[in-house]
Amino acid sequence: MQDKLTFLKNDFIFLLKHLAPDARGKWGVMNGQQMVEHFTESVKIANGKHQLPVMNEGEKLQQYRTFLMSEAPFKENTRNALLGETPAPTKHSTMQNAIADLQAELNDFYLLFEKNPDSTTTNPFFGDLTFEQNVKLLHKHAQHHLKQFGLLK
Repeated sequence: MQDKLTFLKNDFIFLLKHLAPDARGKWGVMNGQQMVEHFTESVKIANGKHQLPVMNEGEKLQQYRTFLMSEAPFKENTRNALLGETPAPTKHSTMQNAIADLQAELNDFYLLFEKNPDSTTTNPFFGDLTFEQNVKLLHKHAQHHLKQFGLLK
């Protein structure tokens, strides 16, 4: 888990700084800045600022959690039931502002669990997640989008 946390803290933002706001991914409909802002919303779920009801229950929730804890990546073109067919318009005037907002939300995520290490936050797909589970999910999600935009092989 430490390597995933280190990647999120040290490498993720650095790699995003090499992404053009209008870059097109190898799959999907978001451009570079829309992806950064989408990822920021995911971090807001992980840090408890954006709360949504859990969409999965029972066996389906368990399947999602099993996937979460595996090393299997998200598949290309994985559909997110919370997103529409077309990406949301950008919120920030520049990619730099979008990345700064993402970094601030990540910092709040780290701080939340530093102050409350036994707390959980609720993810709409995976249910209540600990710090370790959130790190695993954020890392898996980050890898997915970095590969989408050619920033990781």
